[in-house]
Amino acid sequence: MTKNRGTAESGADKSVQRSKATSRAPSSGAAAPPCVMIIFGAAGDLTKRLVVPALYDLACAKRLPERFQLVGVDLVSQTKEEWNRNLSEMMSQFVANSSGEFHVAQLDQASWRWLTDRMTYLRGDLNDPEAYRLLRDHLAGLDRNAGTAGNYLFYLAVADRFFSVAVSGLGRAGLTEEKDGHWRRVVIEKPFGHNLASARALNADISKTLQERQIYRIDHFLGKETVQNIMTLRFANGIFEPIWNRAHIDHVQITAAETIGVERRGRFYERTGALRDMVPNHLFQLLAMTAMEPPISFDADAVRAKKAEVIQAIHPMDEEEALANAVRGQYAAGTVLGKPAIAYRQELDVAPDSKTETFVACKLSIDNWRWAGVPFYLRTGKYMTRRQTEIAIRFHQAPYSLFRGTDVEQLHPNWMLLRIQPDEGIALEFAAKRPGPSVTLGNVDMTFAYKDYFKTAPSTGYETLIYDCMIGDATLFQRADNIEAAWQAVQPILVAWANHPPGKFPNYAAGSAGPAAADELLARDARAWRSLD
Repeated sequence: MTKNRGTAESGADKSVQRSKATSRAPSSGAAAPPCVMIIFGAAGDLTKRLVVPALYDLACAKRLPERFQLVGVDLVSQTKEEWNRNLSEMMSQFVANSSGEFHVAQLDQASWRWLTDRMTYLRGDLNDPEAYRLLRDHLAGLDRNAGTAGNYLFYLAVADRFFSVAVSGLGRAGLTEEKDGHWRRVVIEKPFGHNLASARALNADISKTLQERQIYRIDHFLGKETVQNIMTLRFANGIFEPIWNRAHIDHVQITAAETIGVERRGRFYERTGALRDMVPNHLFQLLAMTAMEPPISFDADAVRAKKAEVIQAIHPMDEEEALANAVRGQYAAGTVLGKPAIAYRQELDVAPDSKTETFVACKLSIDNWRWAGVPFYLRTGKYMTRRQTEIAIRFHQAPYSLFRGTDVEQLHPNWMLLRIQPDEGIALEFAAKRPGPSVTLGNVDMTFAYKDYFKTAPSTGYETLIYDCMIGDATLFQRADNIEAAWQAVQPILVAWANHPPGKFPNYAAGSAGPAAADELLARDARAWRSLD
C-alpha cells in the first residue's frame, strides 16, 4: 500500500520510520537517501525494458537522491560508454514505440543525462569470487568520491539459478553486512522457486546470509497504482466493508489475459509454464488484496501478515480435486488482434511436442468465516482475445418475487469490476428502471476511470517498488511465509499435472478466450466467465 513518507533517513534502523498517511502521488514525497544501486544482469532484457526506464521516471520525478550512483554488472564485456549507449538507444526506441510497458512522448534529456552521468559498469562473473571483491572496492570508491554513504541496493535481474550464488558471493565479500548506520538490501525477481520444496530451499539458502528485512522479493504487479488501490477502496470507504463477505458476494473472478505469446522466452517458458509463471505470484497477490482481513495499520509486517493468512486459508486439494478444479491449455495457431499468430509449439526454443501449458484456470476456496462457500475463479493465458487484468466481484442475485406481474422477465446480477489494466479504474453494474409507465429494467454501468480523475505519469510498475526498496518500505514485497504459502496452495496442481500429462494439446486457438474446459469449470456451478470481447 502506498503512503506519504516523511523525510527519508540513511540509517538502516531509521529508514523504516515513515508517515502512515494512506496515499501518495508518484511524483510527490522526499527523495530517497544517498545510495548505490547495483544491477546484476545489467546487459539483460529486464534491465533495458523495465528497471532502467523506471529509474529514469524516478529521476524525472526527483525521487532519486542527488548522491545516487548506478552500477551495472554483467558477464558481457563492454565499457561504461557502451553500456550507456545501448541503454540510450533502447530508450529512444521506447519513444518511437508506444505499445510497450514504458512509453513517453519524448525523452527528458536533462533527466536522462543526470542518470547516465551516475552510471558505471563492471564486467563480472557471478561464479567468480574475484568479481565481488572488485565490486566491493568499486563501491568503496563511490562512497568516498560520490558520497553514497555506504548504502547499497543489489538488484538480481538474473536467471533464478544465480539467486543463491549472488547472495552468497555478496555475503562472503562483506557486502551484505549492515553496520555504522549503513543499510544493505537485495531485490530478488521471480520466479522464487519452481515448487514448494525449491522455494523453501531458496529461502533457507539466502537466509544464511541475509536477514528477512534485507530481502525484497519483487512482483511488479504490486507496483501498479490500480493494484495498490484495491486496499484503499476496501479500507478507506465505509460503504464496502459491510457487504465484502459471503453473505453478499456470490463469487469472484480474477483474470490476467495477455495478447502476446511467449515471444523470445521459449526456453524459460518450457521449464516454467503459465501456472508457475503467474498463479503463485501475480494472481495470488490480487486474490490476497481482495480477500484479506483489514490490517491494524499499513505497516509492512501488518499488511503482509494479513495477506499470508488468506493464502494459508486456501483449501488444500488432493490429486482428484486438483484435476477437477484446475484446467490447463496451450495455444494453437490463430489470429490475435487481426494479426496471424503461430502455435506455441512453433515458437523458438519450444519442443515440437511440448506439454507446457500457456493457459491455466482454477477454482479455489478460502476456508475462513468471511469467504467460506464463495468460490474464487482464476484464469490467465497467452494469446487471448484481448489484454485484460481484472477482478470481477459478483454479488448475490436479488429475489425476483417483487417483480412478478411486471414486464421484468429476469433480474441481472450486480458486478463490481476492479480494472487493473489496461483501462484502469472501477465499475459497478446495477439495474435501473427504464423511463415509462411500465416497470422494465435496464443494466447500467457506473464507471470511475483513473485517467479522467487523476493526472497519471507513464509508469512501468517498478518505480514505486524501487523507491520503496531505497527507503526501506517492504509493504509491497513478499515475505518468506507468503512465498511458501502460495507454493503450498499450487503444489497439488503441480503434482497432479505431472502425474497426468495433458491428453490433447494444443486445445485453444490463439486469439480466443481459452479452452472449452475453462468454460466447463464454471458451467458445472451454473456460472460463466465474464466475456473478454
